[in-house]
Amino acid sequence: MATSDAGAGTQSDESAGGAKKTSRAGRDLPAAIAVGLFTGGLVVGSLLFAPRCWVVLCAGAILVASHEVVRRLREAGYVIPVIPLLIGGQATVWLTWPFGARGALAGFGATVVVCLIWRLFMRDDSRNHDPAAGPPPPSNYLRDASATIFLTAWVPLFATFAALLVYHPKEGAWRVFCLMMTVVASDVGGYAFGVLFGKHPLVPSISPKKSWEGLGGSLVCGITAALLIARYLGHRPPWEGVVLGFVLVLTCVFGDLVESQVKRDLGIKDMGRLLPGHGGLMDRLDGVLPSAVAAWSLFTVLPA
Repeated sequence: MATSDAGAGTQSDESAGGAKKTSRAGRDLPAAIAVGLFTGGLVVGSLLFAPRCWVVLCAGAILVASHEVVRRLREAGYVIPVIPLLIGGQATVWLTWPFGARGALAGFGATVVVCLIWRLFMRDDSRNHDPAAGPPPPSNYLRDASATIFLTAWVPLFATFAALLVYHPKEGAWRVFCLMMTVVASDVGGYAFGVLFGKHPLVPSISPKKSWEGLGGSLVCGITAALLIARYLGHRPPWEGVVLGFVLVLTCVFGDLVESQVKRDLGIKDMGRLLPGHGGLMDRLDGVLPSAVAAWSLFTVLPA
């Protein structure tokens, strides 16, 4: 899926026992390739034979990724209203089926409101409180509410923009394909160029493995993929493919940096362990999510 190692250029790592080696980007490369091929085949198959199944995949991804982030936030002491968050995420994506972007906005707004109210009545078990004094007032409300709203936008809302792409009556399938293949090409290009040529760190304070050389590889491969898909599947002029590729690669890379900073704040390496060689599902979606927003926005404003 997305990239959490694009632009990598570090030396090989060894496991604690010193025997098992990973790639220079820190991945279990065979497992990563196998998982990538499986998920890629799932996406392509749904677009070829049942495009609306893409909405089902988006809904499932929202559920799993949201739960991964909630679990990590709770481990760090955040009090997150998980029930309305997960239900609201599903409402946000499924309301797009009859109502399009208006449904997504309604689902997102309702989720935020319910989560804000729900958090008012949640108890923070980390506080020492005398039960005889009555129920304690909410503590760290602003912190937890802000994290909840951020998460609601970051995962359910952003992923819903990917679902919105498929509803176009003529171009839905290739729009989704353009988004996913551009992100994959960006990931592969960044990984290859970073491993082979990476010497100059991109943002070492956030993600030491990323390099400017890797970013260059992401741009070359991502723009090429978007250009070819837009030209031969979408029958769009070449300049539109270049614009799509450039914007999607940048949002993909910066989406990865956002997740890297969140993980740095939480003191963790991965959001989960669901996908061998990749980490959690959220570790694969970090670049796709903001790129989906950018793709939908560009396809909305570009002439059909």
